[in-house]
Amino acid sequence: MKQIIIIAAIALSFAAPARTQPLVDPNKVAPEYREAAEKRRAEQLRQRECAIKADLEKVLPRDRTAYLNHCLDMMAAKQ
Repeated sequence: MKQIIIIAAIALSFAAPARTQPLVDPNKVAPEYREAAEKRRAEQLRQRECAIKADLEKVLPRDRTAYLNHCLDMMAAKQ
């Protein structure tokens, strides 16, 4: 039993941490795709802002998706 725990601890220590998707930089894409990159970056910023709000309000993981969807809908309605 100790061997299994030791092996699991070693495996977890080598596991890479989860990373967020990097923000799109419109200046690093070809000119014909710049408009799409700007739209994608704006969407990423809206999603990140809603995620920060969820963290600040300490939304439970089970409710997080619903909260984020509601937040994004409210932001879209304001525009």
